[in-house]
Amino acid sequence: MPKIPSKLGPVYSKDGIVLYLGDSREILPTLPAGSIQFIFTDPPYGHNNNNGDLIHRREAALGQGPHGKSRAIANDGIEANELVQWAFKEFNRLLQPGCCCCCCCGGGGPDPQFARWSLWLDEAVGFKQMVVWDKGPMGMGWHYRRSYETVLVGEKPGAACHWYDETKRIENIIRPGWFKKIIPGKEDHPTEKPLGLVEHFLRLHTRSGDTVLDPFLGYGTTALACSRWNRKMIGIELDRKSLEVCIERLENFAGGGIRMDARKQLKLSGRRRP
Repeated sequence: MPKIPSKLGPVYSKDGIVLYLGDSREILPTLPAGSIQFIFTDPPYGHNNNNGDLIHRREAALGQGPHGKSRAIANDGIEANELVQWAFKEFNRLLQPGCCCCCCCGGGGPDPQFARWSLWLDEAVGFKQMVVWDKGPMGMGWHYRRSYETVLVGEKPGAACHWYDETKRIENIIRPGWFKKIIPGKEDHPTEKPLGLVEHFLRLHTRSGDTVLDPFLGYGTTALACSRWNRKMIGIELDRKSLEVCIERLENFAGGGIRMDARKQLKLSGRRRP
């Protein structure tokens, strides 16, 4: 596992991927306005997941996770709402006109988090769409078991939307079974999103060489997607161990030859060469 030095500024910079260890509230304001073409992020939901809840108890019963121990996420209490509301305002400053941000969000109840976040996103950036990710199969819960999450899409006004699909077949529902896990390594973040989920939005809203931001990086799925699709990327992560896992995965990714070649990128994206 790589060891990250304690210092200000980026702790990793290679092949267009720049990573910071620290608090997004301190680092985002240092980035230049209008320097970002796309944001994909998965912030803490404010539900205290994996910290003695049903998910944690289920993992312990099945022997999953690190020996059944709590995998609590930083800022995953009530403070997450304030953090996300603040971040949306920074997204508006950082995005170029016509560029989009995609923010993973919970779905359903009992906490109508997606409703609050949608309004905050609309106020700060401009609300474009709520995409339903049908996770399949049946999820956790008791009544109305939780089988989907949402991705909130915002678009900064002032220019035509950066949209690069030419099939006219992109729905606001992502069907189960679309994504396979191809990330190297055995460790899983407790709320990690599939690599294919990030790549789906990356292909819709960016072109080769665009700069992507993820201020809540976790184990680095967004960084891996950007490496794989030749996008520049700025990532920020508060937890040192998570960032170490991210860097190790990036190095394994490059060594394993999993980066997409240009011909395959174009075939999968369904569009002509930009």
